[in-house]
Amino acid sequence: MNKVYRALADPTRRKILELLRQRDHTAGELAEHFSFAKPTLSRHFAVLKEADLIDGEKSGTVITYKLNMSVLEEALLGLMNNFQIEPEAVVKYGKEKRS
Repeated sequence: MNKVYRALADPTRRKILELLRQRDHTAGELAEHFSFAKPTLSRHFAVLKEADLIDGEKSGTVITYKLNMSVLEEALLGLMNNFQIEPEAVVKYGKEKRS
């Protein structure tokens, strides 16, 4: 879990996960959202892959990334458990905020 929390600690990596939550993206498509050099983004992808939060599928010279939602859900549930937060409380809080 430490690798997951380390990966989630960085705002760039959280933005990558947010984009991948919408749909799968190629590395080039993701790069369009950032002003970083490609090696910097590659390092972010590597950290996310090491934490098993994303999977990359290579087709020729193109890598398409997708979110590994089950690992993200497990990390969030683990964090909630550490702070003794019931999942129902999060759902209730979200509904109250929208009202």
